[in-house]
Amino acid sequence: MTTTTPPPTERSTAAPRAKARPGDRIFSRSAQVAGILILIILAGVAAFLVREALPTFTADPSEIDGGEGFFSYVWPLVFGTVAAAIIALVVATPLALGIALFISHYAPRRLAQGLGYVVDLLAAIPSVVFGLWGIQWLAPQVQPAWAWLADNLGFIPLFTGPASATGRTMMTAGLVLAVMILPIITAISREVFLQTPKLHEEAALALGATRWEMIRMAVIPFGRPGIISGIMLGLGRALGETMAVAMVLSTGGFTWSMVTSGNNTIAAEIALDFPESSGLKTNTLIAAGLVLFAITLAVNMFARWIVSRRSEFSGAN
Repeated sequence: MTTTTPPPTERSTAAPRAKARPGDRIFSRSAQVAGILILIILAGVAAFLVREALPTFTADPSEIDGGEGFFSYVWPLVFGTVAAAIIALVVATPLALGIALFISHYAPRRLAQGLGYVVDLLAAIPSVVFGLWGIQWLAPQVQPAWAWLADNLGFIPLFTGPASATGRTMMTAGLVLAVMILPIITAISREVFLQTPKLHEEAALALGATRWEMIRMAVIPFGRPGIISGIMLGLGRALGETMAVAMVLSTGGFTWSMVTSGNNTIAAEIALDFPESSGLKTNTLIAAGLVLFAITLAVNMFARWIVSRRSEFSGAN
């Protein structure tokens, strides 16, 4: 008589789900709340700006400064804001990348640490100090250079004379902004360069590449998304800077020239005129702030798009 044994019951191969620890749950909920709170604050700021700016868009154009409507009033400010930011980026970006590469791949360790601390300290200097430096020292020093540009390159609209006698021009404001955004771009680029896999660098050197060729073929392609992010953060700082530009720039009517007195930025216009404004003038300044808010948001979204595309072709992935 044979006995048949029942087949063994199949056991579930799935591992039991680990129970989340209280600390993990608290941290996860806190992160979610923080993210949602940021979105709520951003939406609240946008709603406030739109609500307060509506009277400007519905008002009689003759009641707006200049007498030709809001857009005729704000576009010279947009031009000044963008022009100062572009000047700052053109000057600061090559210097920042050079300093970051020197600290990360050329300088001895002790010198690199000390130089890194000095560059980081620039970010802690208040805007008022940069403004005073720009007025008292930088403007008189660069005034002869602006006069030379007006005399020799005056046929270019950006350098049309006569040059400002005080040196307080849009070019000077751009140079001050360049110094202010220099530590931001440098710090981010330096950290990105230091994250380059050593295997990539050693492979390039083993193939006979020089140090610069190794940097050009391995380090810069790997860090390109981070470089773009640092540049965009610096651009955001330059677009929104207020006190330094308001102190350095000798404001006036619109002009295409960067070496004469005149022009203004949105942030400086708001800072200078808001304390004494009332009624429709206040709404007009808030509407200008809404334009600056939209420009900054567009720049950040464009930067995120570039970084997301570039990261696909870098060594980061």
